[in-house]
Amino acid sequence: MQPWTSTQVPQLPGEGPPLRLHDTATGTVRPTAPGHTARMYVCGITPYDATHLGHAATYLAFDLIHRYWRDAGHEVHYVQNVTDIDDPLLARAQRDLDDWVVLGMRETALFREDMESLRVLPPRDFIGAVEAIGEIVEVVGKLLTSGAAYRLDDRMHPDIYFDHRSAEHFGYESGYDADTMARLSAERGGDPERPGKRHPLDALLWRTAREGEPSWDSELGPGRPGWHVECCAIALNRLGTGFDVQGGGSDLIFPHHEFSAAHAEALTGEYPIAQHYVHTGMIGLNGKKMSKSKGNLVFVSRLRADGVDPMALRLALLSGHYRTDRSWTSGLLDEEATRLIRWRDAVALPAGAPAANAISQLRAHLADDLDTPGALATVDAWATETLTRRGRDADASAAVRTAVDALLGVAL
Repeated sequence: MQPWTSTQVPQLPGEGPPLRLHDTATGTVRPTAPGHTARMYVCGITPYDATHLGHAATYLAFDLIHRYWRDAGHEVHYVQNVTDIDDPLLARAQRDLDDWVVLGMRETALFREDMESLRVLPPRDFIGAVEAIGEIVEVVGKLLTSGAAYRLDDRMHPDIYFDHRSAEHFGYESGYDADTMARLSAERGGDPERPGKRHPLDALLWRTAREGEPSWDSELGPGRPGWHVECCAIALNRLGTGFDVQGGGSDLIFPHHEFSAAHAEALTGEYPIAQHYVHTGMIGLNGKKMSKSKGNLVFVSRLRADGVDPMALRLALLSGHYRTDRSWTSGLLDEEATRLIRWRDAVALPAGAPAANAISQLRAHLADDLDTPGALATVDAWATETLTRRGRDADASAAVRTAVDALLGVAL
């Protein structure tokens, strides 16, 4: 797949402290330590609906990581998948009497438009599950050969499952107990009640062909891939093992990220598969959980169609810390639109308050586990000083405009 068009990222003089991020697996905030090329994998959309604010908040958080690493002088190899074949996509297509391929292509195109409007830097590799079928088949075949996977003794549907007990460190990424795993597996696409499995938690690797469902011929027999092994194959084949960040929303901690890591570690014998597991909080609406089932999603494309400035939307989603569950309100968007106007008014002045300390603080806040509330407050303070005292530094306004663009991705 082709990613969206990138925006130009200006260069800043100097650099900030090493980026520190919260790692779900250890429960600690600790430094990232990428080599010349920082490697990051972030789970992408299942394209059966438009980009909602939860999606946008997640991809903005990892955009900040991307930008900070670039500011520190690293190349960034960023990989993102698209789950363009899975049960939710097929169910939505059937409900709406739509073609599942057309639905997936349409919503993926809209996602690209939304990301481009929000100035999210695109991944180097943007890979659909369908185009990675051959890679996935190879991974599943190797897991079968090693004994980490098995076929069900089911004449009609001999599906292939991963034996989670074959992964020595299974459970380290989420840290959840067995009861929590069982509950979340049932809620998030697992099939713990499937007869014939060695263990209720074992995850589907290859679903053999069913009548009326798309399938692909392969050495495994006709079928289609499970969800977790898709990300395992795509990440390993582009980033290798021990990459710097595995990312996504907190609802992916289990089972998705736990199993994609377990698949990779059982396959390669290397642990951990990622140095940091980074997860974003959920976005609610007016104090209630935002979900497709409740019909209360707020879509980026709808806000754009209503004339909302994407930069105000970007600021609104950055105004809360990325790891916190938080609520969306129309008042929040109004507040950030006002903030955006103040920032633009300040940088439009021919001279501003001294910028060096503000830029240093901006970097320091972002380096501290993406402290965006602190980062925005730093720019607020500079803007207030500039607007009220009419600073005399002729280079300051341009310097702050450049820093806000490079580090926060906000065009002033």
